[in-house]
Amino acid sequence: MRTLIPLFDSDTGLLIVSGSGESVIDCFEVNTSEPFLSQVSQCVTDGSSRGVCLLPKLALDIRCCEVLRLMQLTENFIVPISYQVPRKAGQDFHADLYPDTVGHTAAMSADDWWKGDNKQVERVSLHPSKRPKPPAPSAQEKTQKDLSRGKSKEEASSSSSPLSSPSSSAVPSRSPSSTSGLSSGFMPSPSPSQSSRAIHNMLGPSSKFRHIQGSVLHRDTHITNLRGLHLTTPGECDGFCANGQRVAVPLAIAGGQIAVFELSQPGKLPDTALPTIQNSVNVADFCWDPFDPHRLVVAGDDAKIRVWQIPKGGLQETLTEPECVLRGHTEKIYSVKFHPHASGLLVSSSYDLTVRLWSLETGEQVKQLSGHQDQIFGMAWSPDGKLLATVCKDGKVRLYDPRKSTSPIQEGPGPEGQRGARVVWVCGGKYLMVSGFDCRSERQLYLFSTESLASGSVASAPADVSPSTLIPFYDPDTSVLILTGKGDTRVYIYEIVPEAPYFMECSSFNSSEPHKGLCFLPKTECDVRDVEVARAVRLGKTTIEPVAFRVPRVKKEFFQDDVFPDTAVWWESSLSAADWLSGSDGQHRKISLRPKDMTPVSEAPKEAPVRKYLPSSVYLEEKTDEQKKEELLSAMVAKLGNREDPLPQESYEGVDEDEWDD
Repeated sequence: MRTLIPLFDSDTGLLIVSGSGESVIDCFEVNTSEPFLSQVSQCVTDGSSRGVCLLPKLALDIRCCEVLRLMQLTENFIVPISYQVPRKAGQDFHADLYPDTVGHTAAMSADDWWKGDNKQVERVSLHPSKRPKPPAPSAQEKTQKDLSRGKSKEEASSSSSPLSSPSSSAVPSRSPSSTSGLSSGFMPSPSPSQSSRAIHNMLGPSSKFRHIQGSVLHRDTHITNLRGLHLTTPGECDGFCANGQRVAVPLAIAGGQIAVFELSQPGKLPDTALPTIQNSVNVADFCWDPFDPHRLVVAGDDAKIRVWQIPKGGLQETLTEPECVLRGHTEKIYSVKFHPHASGLLVSSSYDLTVRLWSLETGEQVKQLSGHQDQIFGMAWSPDGKLLATVCKDGKVRLYDPRKSTSPIQEGPGPEGQRGARVVWVCGGKYLMVSGFDCRSERQLYLFSTESLASGSVASAPADVSPSTLIPFYDPDTSVLILTGKGDTRVYIYEIVPEAPYFMECSSFNSSEPHKGLCFLPKTECDVRDVEVARAVRLGKTTIEPVAFRVPRVKKEFFQDDVFPDTAVWWESSLSAADWLSGSDGQHRKISLRPKDMTPVSEAPKEAPVRKYLPSSVYLEEKTDEQKKEELLSAMVAKLGNREDPLPQESYEGVDEDEWDD
């Protein structure tokens, strides 16, 4: 149920009606006789309204016959909407549009009203020569204004001091051509640089990714006609997983079956049964080996981890025997994650409140971590692969150094809500970003410093109210954080910075139907020529769709090296599990995404500014009748084009003379 917000202007009798969450704003005229309401206009806005309000009449531009100005609050912007009566603009004051309006001076005090007085606020005229002058700013307001213009504190205080000389406190006069048309037209307005600086100070810094756009790629790239999907996977599971070659999707079929689809073979799936991976138990979580696109690890309800090898070219027949089975947990497993650098090193968490490390080379457990008091919601390896972070239902965030201790080296307060949480490392490993719930079960984002977890979160950002946990994806190249939940239709996007305000919100991506989730592909899958900074696959009810996240840029012919730094080749291992366990550390090599035929935008030649429009003197210049005739003639000739081609009737053949009847 949407809440309607009515705003009434008693001077004009206009009623503005806007619904919370709607993108349509209606304007009605209220009459004293039938019909009592007659619609005047309907404004369709780009974003949905969070709220609307009317500006005072003294803020209107009467020169262009503006009778109302509305301020609309959307999710990311404050949008002014102007209502104007179509009349000839000029210096004439339209008294029928602008009756005397309520002023800003109080008619009486609160004590007078309490004693029984009923005085009305004095009405003022909007005529330029009669309207009241604004009150002179106080010394404190002058100082604040000077500070916003970039002056030092000493200069601001000296200019606002009553003992300053007239020359230092005088305001420079402005010509009529430099005044703004958004005010009443008779008060000088700040310059564009001052306005942008003031807005920047008020709203804070903005991200260069704030206009990022998400879009679903062409239908030819979709995999359609998916049937029998398992849509109720555990909260700790991402729901499905993908790498650069294939997608694994759980099916709602007995035996914990998983279907594997090749991304290189899009199209409509057949109605017949597909080959699957049969685990014989319900699937709790699963993930692809980042260094082997054919290896899939599946955790089951029977406390076992099965390792499957997908043949080249995809599944051709149903697999029933895994490559190996890892045994050690005593209860159901929550989640499994691969190490970001060491090949064949896996970590798992379980209902037995332990975290265990496994070597796929030997098929054995190599480490067991303890210290959790309740359900383990999520785990994440640090970017350098040295530390492991966990977030738990007991309200704690913990850091482990598995090679040195089986107990946490740090722990601190985490999200208060107990519905679920996820954790990811951001800003080069300086912070942990945790998506969880607050005490009111509202989704919330928290940022923790990895140097002092005990001090609590350094920043937080509210999301919305929804039962599903936001699943994060972090791009270390751009520091862009993308989040969405199972069953959501919205994808949140933030840029994370290591200082305040920490969370810089960008444009969100919305879909028409709920999705199961997103899985992101390697950076090499992005189309850098179209400034595509991330690519994901989205699992819908019956489809798998690629989604591209692009940054709008003007000079697309150049390689945008400011958003495409050298990227880490994280799909290649830098050391083995045995080397990491013995104390060695690895580092991924980096590659450039720049095509050979593209020049970096940082090396692009600087272009001289080009005037987009002709000066007004060209349009205002008086032309003679001969010039007008010449221009009209030239335009007609240009429109007609070349008319030297023969007419159709000229190609017709006639008859001989002797065939004519006398």
